[in-house]
Amino acid sequence: MSRIGKKLIPVPTTVKVAFDGPVITVTGPKGELKTTIHRDIKAELKDGNILVAPQKKEASKKAKGLWGLYRALIFNMVNGVDKGFEKKLEIEGVGYKAAVQGEELVLNLGFVNPVKIKKPQGIEFLVEKNLITVSGINKEVVGQSPLLSEMQSQQNHTKERELNIREKKSEEKKVRKWLPLRNRNLLHKFI
Repeated sequence: MSRIGKKLIPVPTTVKVAFDGPVITVTGPKGELKTTIHRDIKAELKDGNILVAPQKKEASKKAKGLWGLYRALIFNMVNGVDKGFEKKLEIEGVGYKAAVQGEELVLNLGFVNPVKIKKPQGIEFLVEKNLITVSGINKEVVGQSPLLSEMQSQQNHTKERELNIREKKSEEKKVRKWLPLRNRNLLHKFI
């Protein structure tokens, strides 16, 4: 039994839920979201609540895992179209700035060029001093915003540079071991 899957999902009066086979559509004041439910899971609307359950009483281990997953996904869809989701990111550092220019978020984070991030569909960026707010109706898209992935890629790029520098130093040490003692001094002059 899934502890999360057993819970009912309350549907506010402002939200409409429609089932079309395996596709569930949730519509609310902020927009519309759709998802396809796995064939081992069923969802139905009863008395203003959505009930999610496995298709068979003797559910497999996979179906039990999917039960809680789809309950959480549908719950997030209902909350997203009703209230929406947002994440707040704070920038700390001397000279670090953020600004929204048209459809782009521009970050000055101490790199040579500013980092420009295009706004994906369904996401809004809001900047107030050093606080960036990422908001939208889809919790997954808000959590995986390109802002976070861009910051991770910049961090990975820095790690790659450090790794390349370490590799060059280790290669240099290998070269030094094979050179005769009198040629090592020449190597230092040219490197």
